[in-house]
Amino acid sequence: MSDAPRMFRVIMEVADVDSASAFYATLLGVKGRSVAGGRHYFDCGGVIVALLDVSATGQTPRPIPGDYYFAVKDLEAIHARATALHCLSTQRVHGEGGGEIVTRPWGERSFYAEDPFGNGLCFVDETTLFTGSR
Repeated sequence: MSDAPRMFRVIMEVADVDSASAFYATLLGVKGRSVAGGRHYFDCGGVIVALLDVSATGQTPRPIPGDYYFAVKDLEAIHARATALHCLSTQRVHGEGGGEIVTRPWGERSFYAEDPFGNGLCFVDETTLFTGSR
């Protein structure tokens, strides 16, 4: 057993936990669960993606500074849901459309999206994950 810390939760700030949880339930294809304090949790393979509604304290949500990466079994299904939610990235990634399913220069087959609160997301075909060991 490794002594390395294990990440178990990441938090995304949102302004409306109900609309955010509906968005993520549709996009991820899982329901998640409401917890106390304006939070909604999604279990994502050992890491909880927590939506935190900061509007009750008068704050404006701060988007994460980068992207959260999700390994998925069915990239096309997630892409279809992202298309229906109109959340595909319009940014260019290494000369390709971020919202398009593309094999990136590092070998991952992926696409990028953005939630309604400005958080960047990347969905990667789990059979193509690059973890730095190739």
